[in-house]
Amino acid sequence: MPRFRSGFTTIPWPQLEWNVTDLVEPAQLSENGRPQLSLATEAARNLATTTKTVPQMQAITSRWLLRLLPWVQASGGVYRVNRRLTYQLGDGRVSFTNVGADVRVIPQELRELPMLRGFEDDDVLVALADRFEQREFAAGETLVERGTPADQIILIAHGKVNKIGVGPYGDDTVLGVLADGDQFAYQAVLERGDAWDFTARAVTRTTALVLSQSSFEELVGQSDALRAHIAAFTSGPKPAHNDAGEAAIALAAGHTGEPELPGTFVDYELTPREYELSVAQTVLRIHTRVADLYNEPMNQVEQQLRLTIEALRERQEHEMINNREFGLLHNADLSQRLSTRTGPPTPDDLDELLAAVWKEPTFFLAHPRTIAAFGRECTRRGVYPQAIDVQGHQVPAWRGVPLFPCNKIPVSGTGTSSVLLIRTGQERQGVIGLHQTGIPDEYQPGLSVRFMNINEQAVMSYLVSAYYSVAVLVPDALAVLENVELGRIDG
Repeated sequence: MPRFRSGFTTIPWPQLEWNVTDLVEPAQLSENGRPQLSLATEAARNLATTTKTVPQMQAITSRWLLRLLPWVQASGGVYRVNRRLTYQLGDGRVSFTNVGADVRVIPQELRELPMLRGFEDDDVLVALADRFEQREFAAGETLVERGTPADQIILIAHGKVNKIGVGPYGDDTVLGVLADGDQFAYQAVLERGDAWDFTARAVTRTTALVLSQSSFEELVGQSDALRAHIAAFTSGPKPAHNDAGEAAIALAAGHTGEPELPGTFVDYELTPREYELSVAQTVLRIHTRVADLYNEPMNQVEQQLRLTIEALRERQEHEMINNREFGLLHNADLSQRLSTRTGPPTPDDLDELLAAVWKEPTFFLAHPRTIAAFGRECTRRGVYPQAIDVQGHQVPAWRGVPLFPCNKIPVSGTGTSSVLLIRTGQERQGVIGLHQTGIPDEYQPGLSVRFMNINEQAVMSYLVSAYYSVAVLVPDALAVLENVELGRIDG
């Protein structure tokens, strides 16, 4: 054995046993246990260029409302809707308060009854509200029966009631549907000897407040102000108006000879509705290092802007439907709010909507779940609506009017929603979208992207703003089907 001499000691070499196989990388085994004969895909991917998508965003929807509405320039940020003078007939809905199961009408809301329109004595209204009695009705129970004495006012606090009358051939027919806040028979307490000309029957469990004629007359006898107001209402001249409640225009037609023609003028509203453009804004922040270095194959600033703008447009559509000042759900005229006959959205209910917006209706708008519920009702009846082509998309339609999905229409916790029917266009006195183009740093129509600054942390800031609103030019351009039940299962 060789030795290494170091100083006075001799150190032997360690015994080494080498094998040629120890110098060779062990063979890779494939999935079936055999030696691998080529480069594995896991290793090869390290040298490959990955194909990438742009950032995806699940919250992006079709936004049919924004695509279908005609957009009108609102110079100065305000759009004024001038109309003919319209007389308020007092056919609004009444509001209620409740403590537990006890329900009470808000006294000032009694002015929504036509006979109390403009009555200013709040103390008398409080006394009148206290005289209403709460009654509960089960589904199928009758509130009033046709032919019995009409001697009470009924306010619907909660539930749904059918007004059933006699059809032209003697059979029963549904004259209308009453829901939360509706009232009927105020005329009954003004005249004695009347009888109900319809039957009111509860469709669902209903809570109603009832005021008897005797209780009302007792209060009238105690209040000089109320007695004078009722007398003026029953005997005073009513302003002439057409079926839409607008001030009448005197005309003559079908006459012969030389009669004196009526003189007239068209009166306008003194305080027309003005729509101010609303805004949705956010500040987009991007680090300069990201914007400078990481732009291949996609520009980081462009992708950040794209997704931010998509979110703003989604919020814009939500506001145009749900905003309490200008949103469509809250700006539909009370006379244009309908309730379903039985609960689920049936072909009959959509026909009622078409009767409310009968002058060139453009499209329905409903939550996807509502469209599914409508499809189930059509299937139950053996009706199969046809699809029509809209901008290259196959869309379900009813009576030739397309039915578009919109997830911005809310669905309540009890599974109810709404359906909108809209007539669009300024020339058709319909519903229009409002925006302003030509604004500084405009990126899209009505949307600007304005560079703000770079802070001390090297973060760039962009102000992204979208300006918009929506206007209903005349009331019959929009109708809403309310209280649409989505989950009812009928046998």
